[in-house]
Amino acid sequence: MTARILDGIVIANNLKQKIKKSIDERRNNNKTIPGLDVILIGSNPASQIYVKHKQKACSAVGINSRCHHLDKNTDKQQLLELINTLNNSPETNGILLQLPLPKHLNPDDFLEKISPDKDVDGFHPYNFGRLALRQPRLRPCTPHGVITMLKHTKVDLAGMHAVIVGSSNIVGRPMTLELLLKKCTTTSCHRFTQDLQSHVERADILISATGKPGIIDSRWIKTGAIVIDVGFSRLSNGKISGDIEFDTAKEKASWITPVPGGVGPMTVATLLENTLLATELSEST
Repeated sequence: MTARILDGIVIANNLKQKIKKSIDERRNNNKTIPGLDVILIGSNPASQIYVKHKQKACSAVGINSRCHHLDKNTDKQQLLELINTLNNSPETNGILLQLPLPKHLNPDDFLEKISPDKDVDGFHPYNFGRLALRQPRLRPCTPHGVITMLKHTKVDLAGMHAVIVGSSNIVGRPMTLELLLKKCTTTSCHRFTQDLQSHVERADILISATGKPGIIDSRWIKTGAIVIDVGFSRLSNGKISGDIEFDTAKEKASWITPVPGGVGPMTVATLLENTLLATELSEST
């Protein structure tokens, strides 16, 4: 068996085309053009690249994007004041606080201060809670992007056993909730999990999001499983790696995501989708 590739670039581009079409229609009907405000603090090179990429994607689909680049020494009060200003700005439909923050700032102090209606990252307790209660609104981007990829397989997920390795608030936990919505039986593995191999071996859908290359041995993968690798690490030789060794895993899986070019593009496309949705929701209230 050689797995079929879930090409995140292609799937994300298809999604972005749909978003652009919707925004073009809004423009033709003199409706509000979605606006995304990104807050970037300090000079973390990776964060700067991510923000630039997100703004480029916004421009491609017609979203008005603004970056508020603050000094690395920005204090808590200054950041809260900016968030409050954006919460009350009619031009702002989505607010994205680029993580990680400088060490003196705790993200938990700010993520819940973003208006739930403008929380396009889907991290606010209100939006997270709605997902848990099976009433999703604005959903965490990476997990929902994975769901969009899984739809592309046209496989009926109901009743399948999904194993999620990693339990972060950004990916692992909301990923489990998303798969429960798809009627999967779910197992969440984390750093206290014993005998990870036995869990992986039973997975019809395996999703790994740890950022630890090689944490999963490809020999553990169930023949025919769908493998989604959310991990992203730069090795000492400069190469990019996921959590799972791709070349060996693809010999057992039925579908598999590459790294890079898999889940990453879907995260950005889903951010754009959330920004459009936030704009639409603001018009219905």
